[in-house]
Amino acid sequence: MRWGSALSRAAGAAAALEEAGAEAARQLDGERADLVVVFASSHHAGACDLLAGLAARRFPTALLVGCTAGGVIGGAREAEDGPALSVTAAALPRVALAPFHVDALSLPDPAAGGEAWRARIGAPVRADPKLLLLLDPFTIDAHALLAGLDAAFPRAPKFGGLASGGRRPGENRLLLGAAVHRSGAIGVAFTGDLAVDTVIAQGCRPVGKPMLVTRCHENVAQELDGRRPIEVLTELYQSLEPADRELMQHSLFLGLDMREERIEFDPSELLVRNLIGVDESSGALAVGARLHPMGVVQFVLRDAGAADADLRRMLDRQAGTPAPSGALLFSCLGRGAGLFGRPDHDTDLFQEKLGPAPLGGFFCNGEIGPVGATTFLHGYTSAFAIFREGGAPPAPRRGRGS
Repeated sequence: MRWGSALSRAAGAAAALEEAGAEAARQLDGERADLVVVFASSHHAGACDLLAGLAARRFPTALLVGCTAGGVIGGAREAEDGPALSVTAAALPRVALAPFHVDALSLPDPAAGGEAWRARIGAPVRADPKLLLLLDPFTIDAHALLAGLDAAFPRAPKFGGLASGGRRPGENRLLLGAAVHRSGAIGVAFTGDLAVDTVIAQGCRPVGKPMLVTRCHENVAQELDGRRPIEVLTELYQSLEPADRELMQHSLFLGLDMREERIEFDPSELLVRNLIGVDESSGALAVGARLHPMGVVQFVLRDAGAADADLRRMLDRQAGTPAPSGALLFSCLGRGAGLFGRPDHDTDLFQEKLGPAPLGGFFCNGEIGPVGATTFLHGYTSAFAIFREGGAPPAPRRGRGS
């Protein structure tokens, strides 16, 4: 297995594809590409049909997948403004690639069994697929899609993000094979000799103590540890240092423990969700997620220091594993230089912890990745998919699809 990744800041789409494509191909060291991932800033949105054709000529045996983006990552560098295009190419011997496109009309009914979803995606559960997903946030229900795929492929890692290059329906582009879609979701199911590890860094640190949801209704916490949530929040505020009190005004979230087992509480495994509001009369707290009685929760704060520490901690868990063959990064538009004060923070830290590796990706309107056994749509997150040879039975190679 070989990967290559490169970034071009050329203003013209054709020149950008040629520059980044030539460098990514060079890194394959003569191997033919089976997969080519292209992320293009909104400056190149009108040229996506041209990009698909040029990619097909440069990489004639490869499946093309990609989308437009508000910021682009390639060659382990981050480009958050101005024209940018990245090409990440992979030679994947003994790996089969099954491309698919779904839209709101072709999405299986949420009540449909896993077999309907497997038939729509075109990958049997026994093949142990890994799923790359790119969605248009305006035209498909991301939560329904992820829930259906989790039901159909409960053990499959799912990773990707929401296209961010457009501001209204029809402005994003999703590239799959020779086709350029303006709606729905595209994806690739990988099967065969491939292992994919996901690293989800949500960028928060816990404050206060873990609590039990002792009374709730859907997404409203009515009691935490037997107390009104508004009382818990007031006490938390009074216990914090001045800097954290200021942070609490705009960067306080709730972390939900999503693990099925309860052997040991680990705050880094929490699912971070927004606080919607407090009802002063009842003291209840509305949260951007469904709550469960006796579930464990903890308040968390988000800032640059917490984001740095969280990503370091999550990447350290990869210590002792084989070096990555390649990787994709799906990072929130709210991270990058705006959060850390400089570009390339997450990509630099990835290379510091795991060594140099071809790394591409984009800045998303929402990031897809698992917490525990469930796949979620995240915000303010960096979600890495790390590719290595997996030692699975050989699978047939596949050329370009649509």
